[in-house]
Amino acid sequence: MSGQRALAGVLRADAAAPRADLLLWRALGRAVLGWRTLLVLALIFGGWELYVDLGGADPLILPPPHQIAQSLYEDRSLLWSNFLVTAQEIVFGILAAAAAGLALAVSLHLSRALRRAVYPLLVASQAIPIVLIAPLLVLWLGFGFFPKLVVIAMVCFFPIVVTTLDALAAVDPDLLKLMRTFDAPRIRTFRHVELPAALPGLFTGMKIAVVFAPIGAVFAEQAGSNAGLGYVFQQAIPQLLTARAYAAVLILAVFAIALFALLSGAERMLLPWAYEPRGEGQR
Repeated sequence: MSGQRALAGVLRADAAAPRADLLLWRALGRAVLGWRTLLVLALIFGGWELYVDLGGADPLILPPPHQIAQSLYEDRSLLWSNFLVTAQEIVFGILAAAAAGLALAVSLHLSRALRRAVYPLLVASQAIPIVLIAPLLVLWLGFGFFPKLVVIAMVCFFPIVVTTLDALAAVDPDLLKLMRTFDAPRIRTFRHVELPAALPGLFTGMKIAVVFAPIGAVFAEQAGSNAGLGYVFQQAIPQLLTARAYAAVLILAVFAIALFALLSGAERMLLPWAYEPRGEGQR
């Protein structure tokens, strides 16, 4: 019965399509505009402002929030132009990691021998500090866009592979049995059962990757670049323009939140069956 319910959820996907825009805005509102989040931020920034004003820290080292806001306005042209560079690197890096991660996860799922050979190496690769790899990649590949893309994709790759592979391994066995009952070819079983089951895992990995992508972008830009928020941060600190440096960090944080919200909305829009109620008593 559980397999039949899951299959029915997939078939009802088109019926949920007219609500796609509403789901996107709801996800964005929950992630960005929640009043509880705004309240917590107000308390944090208020306490931060009070702490610096009372002499708890030198404003040159820890600028108060009002100086950061002032820098956001006065340096808006500089910050915006460099943000566009970093945002492009992050978006394309996540997309590249998603494509490669999905391909590898599917390959490992379909071949047990390949999984036994490659998976330990995949885990071991995460023990290599990206702060050491980024300068070497920049020296090897140059100072353009491509090495930044590679660094960000490397940072985002592992969580996408793991979550997608776990989703593939958790496919409802009743659905697989149903497809075998109909004597469905292996490729059709994968297309209609396993791939739809893998997509929620892919989106989960991408949402995790959103957190790490700005870190990879900053490391890559600091290793060798003349543009991007990481470059702005690196140039601001020696000049004691710490408010500008904090403004760059704040922009990266807000961008990560926005990307997470957009991915959540896209997931609800494209994969409505993943949000079907589970259990007899749920509606």
